[in-house]
Amino acid sequence: MARTKRKPTIPNFLEMKRQGKRFTMVTAYDYAFATQVDKTDIEMILVGDSAAMVMLGYENTLPIDMDTLILLGKAVVKGAPNTFIVGDMPFLSYEVSAEKAVENAGRMMKEAGVDCVKLEGGVEVADTVAAIVKAGIPVMGHIGLTPQSSSQLGGFRVQGKDLTAAEKLLEDALALEEAGSFCIVLEAIPNPVAQVITEKLTVPSLGIGAGPHCDAQVLVMHDLLGLFDRFVPKFVKQYAQLGKDVVAAFSKFDEEVKAGTFPDDEHSYHVSEAVEREILEHLRKL
Repeated sequence: MARTKRKPTIPNFLEMKRQGKRFTMVTAYDYAFATQVDKTDIEMILVGDSAAMVMLGYENTLPIDMDTLILLGKAVVKGAPNTFIVGDMPFLSYEVSAEKAVENAGRMMKEAGVDCVKLEGGVEVADTVAAIVKAGIPVMGHIGLTPQSSSQLGGFRVQGKDLTAAEKLLEDALALEEAGSFCIVLEAIPNPVAQVITEKLTVPSLGIGAGPHCDAQVLVMHDLLGLFDRFVPKFVKQYAQLGKDVVAAFSKFDEEVKAGTFPDDEHSYHVSEAVEREILEHLRKL
């Protein structure tokens, strides 16, 4: 009998936190991969601004815009109806003003059909988070290494490595929870810092490079599957090497076409011999 996956809700995630049950999230950016995630027990998909790097080839996440992420979000929502979908808010879609943030978050919900939005920052965006939540839009927070602020942070570096920085991260996390975030991503944070933050929060922490003590874990799909080789962060575990398989498949296709062995009879459409002769004789006379 086929397993039926039921789409989780925000109350489900909060209850999992209370019960100490872990959950998972991966990124996805198109219909095809979303359908595959939907066949698993993974509870969340993030339509991340990381698409700028892994799908569009940019050096960082900054160039991607609302319209592009909404388009990708629509495809993922169609492909994974039984998975909770998180829509990333791109750079400058929420920093200008609370009003603009609410407007853009509303677009993400209405046009893409996602279940919540995610934005980066701590204390400095707490009022914006509160405004979005007040408008009836669920918000996932994101602190630590925040890629949209990587230039200010000195690049893609671990955050919270001394007491002052660690205290600031805890302050950020608690401010986001107070503002109404139902879940908070902790990225590139030392294990003990993430552990204490997780203990202090009543909402789930979602780790990426933040150690084993978080309530949930997330990885970028292309990292997890071995499809992105520009660089591999320390915290990434590659569960497959699909990049090598893809290159091998493309190369085999190229080889067989040039050798004349593809397409063969098995991969061609046929008619009866009599009809084939009739077609060839007639068309060649034209």
